[in-house]
Amino acid sequence: DEPTRSLSGLILKNNVKAHYQSFPQPVAEFIKQECLNNIGDASSLIRATIGILITTIASKGELQMWPELLPQLCNLLNSEDYNTCEGAFGALQKICEDSSELLDSDALNRPLNVMIPKFLQFFKHCSPKIRSHAIACVNQFIMDRAQALMENIDTFIEHLFALAVDEDPEVRKNVCRALVMLLEVRIDRLIPHMHSIIQYMLQRTQDSDENVALEACEFWLTLAEQPICKEVLTSHLVQLIPILVNGMKYSEIDIILLKGDVEEDEAIPDSEQDIKPRFHKSRTVTLQHEEERPQDPDDAEDEDDDDTLSDWNLRKCSAAALDVLANVFREELLPHLLPLLKELLFHPEWVIKESGILVLGAIAEGCMQGMVPYLPELIPHLIQCLSDKKALVRSIACWTLSRYAHWVVSQPPDMYLKPLMTELLKRILDSNKRVQEAACSAFATLEEEACTELVPYLSFILDTLVFAFGKYQHKNLLILYDAIGTLADSVGHHLNQPEYIQKLMPPLIQKWNELKDEDKDLFPLLECLSSVATALQSGFLPYCEPVYQRCVTLVQKTLAQAMMYNQHPEQYEAPDKDFMIVALDLLSGLAEGLGCHVEQLVARSNIMTLLFQCMQDTMPEVRQSSFALLGDLTKACFVHVKPCIAEFMPILGTNLNPEFISVCNNATWAIGEICMQMGAEMQPYVQMVLNNLVEIINRPNTPKTLLENTAITIGRLGFVCPQEVAPMLQQFIRPWCTSLRNIRDNEEKDSAFRGICVMIGVNPGGVVQ
Repeated sequence: DEPTRSLSGLILKNNVKAHYQSFPQPVAEFIKQECLNNIGDASSLIRATIGILITTIASKGELQMWPELLPQLCNLLNSEDYNTCEGAFGALQKICEDSSELLDSDALNRPLNVMIPKFLQFFKHCSPKIRSHAIACVNQFIMDRAQALMENIDTFIEHLFALAVDEDPEVRKNVCRALVMLLEVRIDRLIPHMHSIIQYMLQRTQDSDENVALEACEFWLTLAEQPICKEVLTSHLVQLIPILVNGMKYSEIDIILLKGDVEEDEAIPDSEQDIKPRFHKSRTVTLQHEEERPQDPDDAEDEDDDDTLSDWNLRKCSAAALDVLANVFREELLPHLLPLLKELLFHPEWVIKESGILVLGAIAEGCMQGMVPYLPELIPHLIQCLSDKKALVRSIACWTLSRYAHWVVSQPPDMYLKPLMTELLKRILDSNKRVQEAACSAFATLEEEACTELVPYLSFILDTLVFAFGKYQHKNLLILYDAIGTLADSVGHHLNQPEYIQKLMPPLIQKWNELKDEDKDLFPLLECLSSVATALQSGFLPYCEPVYQRCVTLVQKTLAQAMMYNQHPEQYEAPDKDFMIVALDLLSGLAEGLGCHVEQLVARSNIMTLLFQCMQDTMPEVRQSSFALLGDLTKACFVHVKPCIAEFMPILGTNLNPEFISVCNNATWAIGEICMQMGAEMQPYVQMVLNNLVEIINRPNTPKTLLENTAITIGRLGFVCPQEVAPMLQQFIRPWCTSLRNIRDNEEKDSAFRGICVMIGVNPGGVVQ
């Protein structure tokens, strides 16, 4: 019975994985021999199982201990029996995938010198399955530029071209994959044939087999990153653009998977596995630069909003390719696109219209300049699409509009901002969950762009967001927290009005009270509250006590659990330290928002003792957040920090280690804040930190943020202890000046420059050169 045989093979494989080292020698030999004897089994399932078993033994460090394996498998390739040949090739392909680096090393005295020429012979084999194995084997060695392959590169490319017209989809897929990788590592060898390769890839991108089309579509993504892209592709755009645009339509299977015909699903609870784990990004202290909108650090490319189909597919790949090509060709793309767009955007069939809206979003970044003349007509049309009867059209319209938010905000608000905002807020209350999600994300982007332009509409915005609280299922609630946090970051102290606080705080606090201490939903809610506390400042006072207490409890619980785990790892589980990190960051937000009002909360808690432990935690993110909190408490209520300085300073000194950039950055910033409070009393601690700071500011390749904070702290140290720091002027003055010249004028810059002036007074010789 085949399934039984296969299952026994997989059980054996798991045993090999776990215990191979302790198998008695004769047992190990017996297994190896039986594998090789049966690799040509009549059943393809059993052949594949034996292949998996062989590569598992090989990757247990046994390639060296099994010298006859590769020669025997290569020998079996010559067998007249198809099953033997295919079984051996299947096993070789798995070994090439798992051990490619080892195969190209002296450890085995370079078996590839024999294997690669051997594989190349099989590109012409009569069986498509064998041809496909052969290409897949060689493909494993392209990215690492294996020596044996580089020596045979021309033969390889010739053989690939010979397979261009192959009937078999698996073979075509592997040919496309090879060409995409060669484009990255050996473009020099492809350039002479580039015209025909592009023609071939245009064909394959329209292949009837979607897997082949997807592999081929990757070619355009890779080509866009090559300097020669413009030169070789310009004349082909007229063919390529329509093909990519055509690939951006939802396939029938996509629509089924996305439940595209289900319009209303807001009442259906989310299944837990649909909710991606949330990761909290620990707080890093940065300085504002001149002429710069605050950039969202995690504002990564969100290509498209089909996260639920998170597997890569032709639609996403085509959209990504169009996006990168728009960034290469800019306005030159538009003559090929605009005629198509007109037809798509106003098409009666929703699937086609939807793809047109996606195209418009994909080119937003690259073709923005060239699109500006058409936006006064297009934006109102897109805003209309927000009320389309198909949910998938409404959701993509949200995304595309968010890609043009920057332009919308640059126009008089009544023209586009107000209508867009009004419609997006309706979509936040859509009856379809995917639309709710897209609208919330788009609204967060709009908030970042519009900032205080939103102040006149705050009442209306808050009514909507608060209403959504009662309406949303689990997954979208988490996105809603983000939209509220971003709103608070964007409008700042304008949120501190009694009527706004009355609307916003009760539902947030209600959620806060519903969640248990071990519920991960606390993360986004804590991040959201942190932004709200910073924006409301004293307006947050009535709510701060329970929030503060709970954060302290979360830190205390986590530390206690960590201690138990360290003492008895076999009895206790390791704690999830994210709870502690998020709590420390919210405490920072409270200290920053409430300022001196946080003093009585700190007085009534043991936070300083807890902080002393957190600052010495083994996990860098915990230390990073501790130092941020230390700096914020230093600014808000130094009376509670001062008694701990003697204990804290040595710890800060040891953390000035640029190996952990963010930890080092926050420790540096905290030292600077402590200087400003300590004044001349800082003197005993200067030597603990000064040498490290000077070393960091002179290190090549130090990230800008760290350089800036280091410069500020050196300046502040010199401001309060000029006699101690001035002798070192000569060693830091030059990098000091270059790293601070683009920083906005603020308290920190002011104190640091005063410090430099005082030090020049003490040691003018240090700046002469």
